[in-house]
Parts: sequence; structure tokens; C-alpha cells
Amino acid sequence: MVVVLRKRAVAALIVLVGVVFLITSNTFWRWMYPIGYQPEIRQAAAEAGVDPLLVASVIRVESQFRSGDVSHAGAIGLMQLMPDTAQWLVDRIRSQTGSSDLPPGGAMSPAELSDPAVNIRVGTWYIRYLMDRFQGNPVAAIAAYNSGPKRVSQWLADGTWNGRLSTASEIPVGETRHFVGRVFYNYELYKRIYGTDPAWRTS
Repeated sequence: MVVVLRKRAVAALIVLVGVVFLITSNTFWRWMYPIGYQPEIRQAAAEAGVDPLLVASVIRVESQFRSGDVSHAGAIGLMQLMPDTAQWLVDRIRSQTGSSDLPPGGAMSPAELSDPAVNIRVGTWYIRYLMDRFQGNPVAAIAAYNSGPKRVSQWLADGTWNGRLSTASEIPVGETRHFVGRVFYNYELYKRIYGTDPAWRTS
């Protein structure tokens, strides 16, 4: 009986060690929090000079990596882009990079904007544009991604919000307040899970 109990105790200990190892390993957490479209994200982020894990965080919050998502307002794809904004960004990318591998001028079709490579590239450039507009402040940029740059500029100008993550509770629009919180929650999570991987480093 004692021998049986010892064998069971050893087996239970082995299982426990295995479980602890599993839940403390990056393999487990990458399975729990996967990043889809990794090559497209890294390529777009390198081109625009944006942290790829921040891009991935925006995609996770916006669409959960579902490329066919369309919002009630008409925002399309992985990064939930409005067609007019996307076309303006495509023209901007083309003028700044000389790129000819994006959809031609004129209104972008939903099918073109739903293409993951196009959507991620354009959305990442939008993050870059907003980062520049807000003097490199990623929190203000992400707030503007959701609420629009004019509205965020007004909040900063009149002192409604100071643009910091620590005071995100002061953002007056609930949707934007929650969006900022969720993006940066996922961003910190992704940095812990993927941050040691050279493929995800920004430099």
C-alpha cells in the first residue's frame, strides 16, 4: 500500500511539475495569445518605424485577427479602417515611399481594403502618422486611432486629458478610454511573451 501511495505521489508530482512548466513557458502563452499575420505585421512595422507588437495589439483589439470584420460604421478589416481614411493613407504612403504595389488611386474597394497585407500596411502607417502628429506619444496616438486626431488634440489643448496612460481614466469618451486600456494591456502582455524574440524587436 505504501509503495502504491509513493508511486501515485511521484506521478502527481511529475504532473504538477509539468503543468507548472507549461504555464510558465512562452510556448503556453503564445498558444493562449497568438499573433496572426506575423510576416505582414513585421514588414509593415519595419517600413513605418512602428513597434510590431503595438500593431499586433491594435489588431487584436480591433478585430481579433479576423480579416473579414466590418463594423456598423463601415470600418473594414484587421485594423478596422474607414475607406476614405485608407485611401488618403495609401496616397500618403505612395508619395513618401514611391511604392507602386498598393491599390491605384480612387476609392478603395472593400475587397482591396480587406486584404490583410494592404490593411496592415495602411493601418500601421496610420499609427506612424498619429505618432508623428502627437510628438511620438504612443498613448495619444492610440487614442486618436479610435477617436480621431482632432478630438484628441482638443482634449490635450484644453486640459481634459494629459495624454498619459496613467491618466487614461480621464479620457471623456468611454469607447476610447476602453480602447486605450485594452490596447496597452495587450501590448504589455505581448512584450512579456514575445519581447525576447529577436524577430519582434524594433531595433
